[in-house]
Parts: sequence; structure tokens; C-alpha cells
Amino acid sequence: MTSTAFTLTPIGHISTPFPDKFGIPRQPRLAPHARGILRLDAPYARPEAVRGLDAFSHVWLSWVFHQTAGQWSPTVRPPRLGGNQRVGVFASRSPFRPNPLGLSLVELLDIDTRDGVALTFGGIDLVDGTPILDIKPYIPFVESQPQARGGFVDGPPAELPVIFAPAAELTLATLHSRHPELRELIREVLAQDPRPAYADDAQRQYGVRLYTLDVKWRCTEQGALVEEIIPA
Repeated sequence: MTSTAFTLTPIGHISTPFPDKFGIPRQPRLAPHARGILRLDAPYARPEAVRGLDAFSHVWLSWVFHQTAGQWSPTVRPPRLGGNQRVGVFASRSPFRPNPLGLSLVELLDIDTRDGVALTFGGIDLVDGTPILDIKPYIPFVESQPQARGGFVDGPPAELPVIFAPAAELTLATLHSRHPELRELIREVLAQDPRPAYADDAQRQYGVRLYTLDVKWRCTEQGALVEEIIPA
């Protein structure tokens, strides 16, 4: 059979709170306050291209794992299996795929067509600047299958309690007017425990970058303790 190559052109690049891969929710909609704004590029930035989309509450985003393109493996170690057990790449959502294509179900929050087209989404799991290839409406009656088997990810992950130290609380107060959603975003991101599966140093301090902020935290017996929030 003759191999056929395809050329895919992004319709735009999405802006998100996640400048780095570390800390990004491992699935969409685990952090509802993680918002992304997609500004469509020409020639797609036309109001008629999104006509009727506001009738849908959720959409599928097709996108590119642009930071891992060209790197793939036939087997991977999913975090949900502790990072030790291998499964086939096609039984996972690993970014290390033969074709670096991603798919995310996100909430559509706003459509702004006053100057081009800007779409705001909630529950984003994408690094800042991710190329978006397509948008398709989510249709519940055909795409929601509650009886479907979930394999090794059958059920939501356990969540960590998140506690804010006094220094972090003070910074949150000063940033509230600029980032009113920041407390909930930090809580949602850290509740998923973004540490690598092999993490075993209880005293280690981790840093998650959100927007231009460096969130310093560590795990304690009480949960994830946010010690500092450092503006760039």
C-alpha cells in the first residue's frame, strides 16, 4: 500500500497558564479554572467560521504535541500505573506517538468576534503556545458512553489536599485583581499531584510555573503545602 503524507496547518496557537510541561493536568477538565484563549489565524479568523458554535457547551480540540514531535516509542510508562509498568503507546495518551496528535475535550466559555476570532476554553491541559489543528463540537448523545470500560484509568485520580502557607496567602491577595482564579487554579493543579511517579523525597520542594509565577510547594502529611508564590 502506498504511503501518503499529509500536511496539516494550525488554525491558531493557544495561550494557557502553563509555560512548562511540568504541572499541566494529565487530562483535560481536571482543572476547570485552567483557561486558554485561542485566537484564530488568517484565513480562519472569520466570524462565519464559528457561526452556531455558541450553541455547544463543550468542544473537541485537535492539536499537536509540538515539543515531542519526532520522538515516539512502541511502549510507554503511564503515570497512573506508577511509572513502572509498560503498556503499548496506542493503549495510552502519551505524547510520544508516531504522529504527535492530541485530543482534548474542553468547555467553551466565550466566543469573541469583535476583532478576528478569539475563543476561551475552560479545563485546558495544553502547554502555552500549542498549535491547534481543529475544533469540533461535542455531541453528548453519541459521545458520552458511561458504560464504557476505562482500562487502567477507570475512575478519577485521588486528589491531594492543598494548603497555603501565610506567605503564599499574602501573595495571592496582592495578585487577586490580576488573577482572580489563581487560588483555585493552583489548588486544582496541585491536587492532581504532578510529581513524577518515582518521587520519593518527602522534603523536596517543587516548582510549578503558572502564567509568569513560580509556585513553590512540597508534599507533607497534610497534603500539598504551597510555601511561596514568586512573581517573575
